[in-house]
Amino acid sequence: MSKSASRARLADIIRARSFGRGEITLASGRKSDFYFNLKPTMLDPEGAALLAELTYEALRDEQVDYVGGLEMGAVPLAGAIAQLSWLKNHPIAAFFVRKKPKEHGAKLSVEGLAKGESLAGKRCVIVEDVTTTGGSAIKAVEAVKESGAEIILVLTMVDREEGATAAFAEAGLPFRSLYKASEFLKT
Repeated sequence: MSKSASRARLADIIRARSFGRGEITLASGRKSDFYFNLKPTMLDPEGAALLAELTYEALRDEQVDYVGGLEMGAVPLAGAIAQLSWLKNHPIAAFFVRKKPKEHGAKLSVEGLAKGESLAGKRCVIVEDVTTTGGSAIKAVEAVKESGAEIILVLTMVDREEGATAAFAEAGLPFRSLYKASEFLKT
């Protein structure tokens, strides 16, 4: 399937499984009359494959060592991208950032690294399912930077177009999205 056909098909899946209208309170605390819940798309076999494919293609030339982000939205994405990157002979490892470190065990905030592995000096991309103001991705960025990584990009599947672009620009972080909310609101 061509990139444009994959993108169109994924938009159809997101529209059917993950986009809705109706009053909702967002993670940022704002009220909205539309929402995206990408979990049904991320956990659908075709949706997961297309998200991984389009994200991998967006990152292929970026010399990425790791991809990950804040739990829960980044976990299925990072895993699917890691798997596809292996199949494409261009491995990109995955991690995720806990909203708060576990209070038992290793008490880690960044998960997915084996004993002795570190993000120090690694080129990382923060992925997110849906971005409104950028606050969740910024939390992941801070945790990953604390680990010594270089953040080369924040990539979201859907940008709600409600402040994230400006927030990332202010933080000096490159930001891209696969889709913009306006693409779904037109129809």
